[in-house]
Amino acid sequence: MHEIDLNKYRLRTDLISEHIDSNNNIKKEVKSYNNIKVETVTLSSDDAKIIEKEAGVYKTIYFDDVTDEGNFNKVLDVLIRELKEMLKLTEVKNSYSCLIVGLGNRKATPDALGPLTVEGVKITRQIIEVGLALDEKYRVISSLSPGVMGTTGIETKEIIEGVIEKTKPDFLIVIDALAASSLERINKTIQITNTGITPGSGLLNNRFAINESSLNIPVIAIGVPTVVDATTIVSNTINYMFRHFSYEKENANNKALKLVLPENRNYKNHDKTLSKEEKKEVMGLIGNLNDEEIKTLISEVLTPLGYNLLVTPKEIDYVIEQLSKLLAVGINKSLELN
Repeated sequence: MHEIDLNKYRLRTDLISEHIDSNNNIKKEVKSYNNIKVETVTLSSDDAKIIEKEAGVYKTIYFDDVTDEGNFNKVLDVLIRELKEMLKLTEVKNSYSCLIVGLGNRKATPDALGPLTVEGVKITRQIIEVGLALDEKYRVISSLSPGVMGTTGIETKEIIEGVIEKTKPDFLIVIDALAASSLERINKTIQITNTGITPGSGLLNNRFAINESSLNIPVIAIGVPTVVDATTIVSNTINYMFRHFSYEKENANNKALKLVLPENRNYKNHDKTLSKEEKKEVMGLIGNLNDEEIKTLISEVLTPLGYNLLVTPKEIDYVIEQLSKLLAVGINKSLELN
């Protein structure tokens, strides 16, 4: 096999966790609330240069489901707690007014998270504008859904800059749909950061960054990965296949398992895989490659053909509805003045 130029195939992900998974030098703090894991990474300037991300605080919330009321409320409690902590870390004062921006395309369901979330946010600025008194429980909040450059012809950052110039908010909260490089994280991860966001970065379609450096006010970004590319699906499937074979091998003499149909055997928590020799026996030369090399090879095969498609789950309509509701309620509660 020829040597692959890794610089041609960048990782399609917006998640800090997927950038640091292979870098053990970057420390992370992990906590758990009701089986919901929260991972906090404080990225120094030096570490940021290594993985080509912005220095700052990143909080990642991992959960299994938000489609039933019980799980929804558990995730909501954690989201509110982490958002409030991020506001403190970003030194947002109670007197600060907020502009909430929902990025994305309202007409494309996987990309509609931002606009749909904004629809559920409590807006209060209009009360002040008409000369009425605002309840002391609330801060001044306005919102914006700027659309995407493909439909407006205007750079998103330019629209936001214009609104900031006229309305003068003290800080920004930006919501956007993200890309991931793991099937397990789709619609089951929330990332919160005070480093802002670069729309389209996970899709290799970078626009201008929306952050404190570019806008001169603090920016908190909230995102959920809603899509993966075909490369991720194929490479993850190969890894699942190795885990599946390892699981079957380990349970070869398990009489109880023989009563369970193969398609019903759950090896999700089986964290073992085949040895390098066994992988080579199953997959030949591909069995010799590590995870990153497999992803790179698949991308090299699919991309020139135009087949490295972006994929989203079939139930995305309902899940986006639930996630946008979750984020809207979480933002409303976290911005209330106690």
